[in-house]
Amino acid sequence: MNDGHILTLSCPDRPGIVHAVSGFLLEQGGNILEAGQFDDRDTGLFFMRVHFSAPQADFAAAFAPVAERFGMRFRFADAARPMPTLILVSKLGHCLNDLLFRWRSGLLPIDIRAIVSNHRDFYQLAASYDIPFHHVPVTPAGKAHAEARLMEIAECEGVELVVLARYMQILSADLCRRLEGRAINIHHSFLPSFKGARPYQQAHDRGVKLIGATAHYVTTDLDEGPIIEQDVARVDHAMDVPTLTAIGRDVESVVLARALKWHAEHRIVLNGSKTVVFR
Repeated sequence: MNDGHILTLSCPDRPGIVHAVSGFLLEQGGNILEAGQFDDRDTGLFFMRVHFSAPQADFAAAFAPVAERFGMRFRFADAARPMPTLILVSKLGHCLNDLLFRWRSGLLPIDIRAIVSNHRDFYQLAASYDIPFHHVPVTPAGKAHAEARLMEIAECEGVELVVLARYMQILSADLCRRLEGRAINIHHSFLPSFKGARPYQQAHDRGVKLIGATAHYVTTDLDEGPIIEQDVARVDHAMDVPTLTAIGRDVESVVLARALKWHAEHRIVLNGSKTVVFR
């Protein structure tokens, strides 16, 4: 990501918003490098993302009068700062492995502070990337303790983003609320959808022609949070279950990486139960 700063905002739509924002940045000696905007006619809300360069770094206090005038929710971020990230994983490592490779290759603007798993399978993989690995077992009786330990690690590491890279545990409502807007999950999305055990076997048995994946923010509604990204791959009758599984896992990895990158680049603004993504 380039140097500079990023402003994201949302507010009720009305004339003069872009003029006010660009005028403010001009007063601050700023130069706009990239800008995107969206007017949601269904809700009457306006969304904007501006990447700009400027000689100073503290803009929030100076921008407050503009924000108050238009009823804005806004945030300034350092465009060059990698986002501190915690990755959660269980026994399926395709998404974890993909994220680690992209991160080490400089393709993701994140700082992976730690990996947490309810199994020990990937401690050697974490060690090969010199990333701290925490084994936090989860049992029905010890779920609250495990979640407390997870949050302790996140807070100790200064984590701003939690990624569920095929972490096969349902988070409690309390934890979902604590991670609201900063936890991303990935799951398959078949057409039609198959829930429960062995989804790829179910898909094969029904002869599906499309398989895909969905990345979304974690909420108290299981797998129904605001969607960030989706993609599909076409399959056919000649493909067996292992082939479908391999294709599906490739799609999951790519979709999760896109969602993570966009979030870390501050390209996503929540719009109720949806997202606005300035790709």
